[in-house]
Parts: sequence; C-alpha cells; structure tokens
Amino acid sequence: MNDDAGVTQPFDATTPPPLPRSVPTRPQRMFFTGTGGEYFQIWIVNVLLTIVTLGIYSAWAKVRRHQYFYRHTRVAGAGFDYHGTPLAILKGRILAGLLFGGYYVAGLISPTLGLVAFVALAAMLPWLVVRSLRFRLYNSSYRGLRFRFEGGTGEAYGVFLGLGIASLLSLFTLGPLWHQRMKRYVHGNSSYGRTRFAFDASVSAFYRVYLLAAGVLVALVIGTAVVIAGLVGTTALTSGLEGGEAAAGAGAALAVLVFACAYIFGSVGLWALVRARVQNLVWNHTRLGPHQFTCRLQARTLMFITLTNLLGIVFTLGLFKPFAEVRLMRYVASSFTLVPAGNIDEFLAGERQEVAAVGDAAVDMFDLEIAF
Repeated sequence: MNDDAGVTQPFDATTPPPLPRSVPTRPQRMFFTGTGGEYFQIWIVNVLLTIVTLGIYSAWAKVRRHQYFYRHTRVAGAGFDYHGTPLAILKGRILAGLLFGGYYVAGLISPTLGLVAFVALAAMLPWLVVRSLRFRLYNSSYRGLRFRFEGGTGEAYGVFLGLGIASLLSLFTLGPLWHQRMKRYVHGNSSYGRTRFAFDASVSAFYRVYLLAAGVLVALVIGTAVVIAGLVGTTALTSGLEGGEAAAGAGAALAVLVFACAYIFGSVGLWALVRARVQNLVWNHTRLGPHQFTCRLQARTLMFITLTNLLGIVFTLGLFKPFAEVRLMRYVASSFTLVPAGNIDEFLAGERQEVAAVGDAAVDMFDLEIAF
C-alpha cells in the first residue's frame, strides 16, 4: 500500500510500487507485473520454434520463460533475474533423456536388467538433484546478488533416497516427514549472497496438513459414493416401470456426471488445499538472516483460478495457457510479503562487500539443470 498525506490507500496487486530511493523497513508485498498479452508473444514463438527444431529450442524457450517471469516479479522496488544458459539446460535434458531412455530400454530387454537400471537411476537421482539446485539458485539473482545452494550430496542421499524408500515401505505414512525433511534440506541450505536461509517448520505441522487433506478426501469419497448409490438405487427401482428404460438411462448418465464432477473438483480442490497450506507453512517458517516472510495463499482462490484456467485452456485448444500462467503467477506472487528486520539497502550493501571479499571460486560447478 502507498501512503498519501497520511491516508492509507487500498492494496492493488496488479500495480507495483515505484522504485524507492531507500527501501523502508515496513513489510513489502511482492508483485508480478507481467501480462498475458506480453507473455503470449513469447510463448507462441517458443512453441513454434520448439516444434520446428524437434525440441532442441526448448532449452532456449525455458530461459526466455524464466527471464520473463523472474524480471516481472518484484519486491521492495526491484525485480529478480535469471542467468541460466540454454546449453547447460540442453545438456541436462540430454543427460536425463539418456538415463531414462536407458532405463526404459533395459526394462524392455529384461525385467531383471530393468530392475538393475532402476536401482542405478535411483542411486544417481540425489546427486542430480543437488546439481540442479545449485544451477537454479546460482543463476537466480535479486538486485545483482546471486542466490546459492550449499547442501551436501551425502545429506541429499539420506533425505531424497533414504527417507523416500522408508516412506514407500511405510505405505507413505512417513510421507509428511519426508516432505518436511526435503523442505528443510532445500531451504536450510540455500543462501542469498553470504546470508543463509533458515527453516523451522515442524514435522507435526506437515502431518496436520496431510491429515486434513486425507479427511477431506474421505469425506468427498463417502459423499460421492452415497449420491451415486442413491442414483443407482433409484434407477433400479424405476427400471421395471413404464418409461423406466429412459429413466434408467438418465440416472446412469447422471451418476457418471456426478462421478466426473467429483473427480475433477476433488482433485483440483485437494491439490489447491495441500499447495496453499504447505506454501504458507513453509514460507511462514523461513527466514533470511533476520528477515522474515509471510505467505497467505487461500485454497479456495487457488482452486477457482486453477479451474477457470483449465476451462480456458480446454475451450481455446491450449491458446489460453500463457494467460493462465500469468493469472496464477500474479496471485501467488501477491500472497508473499517480505518483513525486513532493518533497512534492506544497508543489508544489501553488506552482502555485496561479503561476496566481493570471498569471491566466487565455484562458478564452474553450476553447469547442469535437470527438470524434475
């Protein structure tokens, strides 16, 4: 919000504040300033060139997309930037294609060979995740300062592989614990300049989110089953009466419609519920040095945007997709707030001095991105 002659103006998520000379210490809302029309031009060119080049241009398309979304995401009067190179992304995609292609071919040759290939691929995944995280964060910047990921590969194997196997063996009862450990690993090992992020969300908070989602799922399944059972029972009772065949057909069609609607709305609703709750939980418990974040995603708003985006994409044969991405990004960005503990300009000046003093001796390690 802006202050004008002591009067507080309403917040407008579509209009960013002007660039301040000195960023104050009050909470700073995040904005996304891109538009669907602008991004559509980038998107359609990316799609056409990717098709013409048989997918090779997709690496360049990804860089253009990231740069557009990063540079139009602003907080405290400045935007982010993306510095990834298409060749590094292309190299990562070729490697991923070879790995997963080899696994697929091995499975066709022999189930035993396929199992061996699966184990080998699983053993490589944590290493690939670490490389990808280093690439993504190092090639992201804010106000000229880059982010970093400093997580160890050994810890990644324990989190991604060890806990992943334990979660699978426990029939995913350890899933919330696994999710919490992954978030703690990623956020706790990330830094901006030389300042580390900190993450303190508890395992029990993750379990509450997933138990809530499980409760909603059970209620949805029971409610849908009761409605469908009622329709089937009514159809069976009327099938022997005069005109019963038409009624039975209508009842069966209505039962199918109820199931389809429950599936679509239930899937999107559960996704929106889990994503909103987890995002809020994660970012409300993440700090950057002394600075804090707040996130206020609402599941019902996220569900509405997602459903209307899906309808727009279906009815326009996919042409609404760039507008849908911008709509979603604008809402998600506007739900974030940076709560600085002091003057951001002073913090940034100190970070630049630290980075300049330490130097950057590991740039050559950030050369691979795998999309998961």
